Amino acid sequence: MEVIRQHIERQVMGLTGLALGGIDYERPLGDPGLFGPHSICWQVHSDFPSMLCGGISALMLQMMHPLALAGVWEHSNFRNDMLGRLRRTSQFIAGTTFAPTADAWRLIERVRKIHAKVTGTAPDGRSYAASDPELLGWVHVAEVRCFLAAHLRYCNPQLSGAAQDRYYNEVARIAEALGARNVPRSRRAVAAYLDKIRPQLVFDARTAELFTLLLTAPSPNLLTKPVGRLMAHAGIDLLPPWALARTGLQLGNGRRRLIRLGMNGVVPLLRWSIRNGASHRARRRVAAQ
Repeated sequence: MEVIRQHIERQVMGLTGLALGGIDYERPLGDPGLFGPHSICWQVHSDFPSMLCGGISALMLQMMHPLALAGVWEHSNFRNDMLGRLRRTSQFIAGTTFAPTADAWRLIERVRKIHAKVTGTAPDGRSYAASDPELLGWVHVAEVRCFLAAHLRYCNPQLSGAAQDRYYNEVARIAEALGARNVPRSRRAVAAYLDKIRPQLVFDARTAELFTLLLTAPSPNLLTKPVGRLMAHAGIDLLPPWALARTGLQLGNGRRRLIRLGMNGVVPLLRWSIRNGASHRARRRVAAQ
């Protein structure tokens, strides 16, 4: 069984930012990072299965904003390197949550420099910049909203309302470090923000192509292919009802039950197999004071 566990762990870790290297999560000893092990974001972000499907859902939601989509479409190779994008995004989330303090700030500064170069004109004629505080706010809110929704569905549905508000308050620090302003810091504030921004969101041909890419993305191995497909559908299931309606995709009650049944079968296996992820290494670092 241990051989099987290690094999699954290696395959899964190949999808994450750990495959990129460059961060020692176990040194220096005692460094709590930006948040520390008692934070809610350590709790939410440490569950790999829910973070994976939450991340897929977040990308789907983010790309419904025409300016966010334009920036990714014209300044990245995600259509040809979906795995690479997954790894880079995973590294940023894991690094800013679990890495030693200096590494977390290094990642933030690197992303700020990348954002400074991402500018252009969207198909509707509007100019965009990845460093725009409002666009950064949208990308952040869509992301953490989906992370938390996935955690509540597949990890801890009993997470208290106060803890959920604390989560939003904690992770706002990262968005603000990247340049966002007026970041929502509670469930009520996030809901109000989403209501306000909904009229700006669209689902056009390019958004539809991105959804198709996510649903049919090639997998690095046979083990991850069916899991990836299931996670993508679980990501769609996590979208806010109004966002799902805008896509035109149909998820009947029967299909939703099948998706959630499949996830509830896969999630325990993934948790059992992963014992040396970023959060595990970070906890060893902090404990070894």
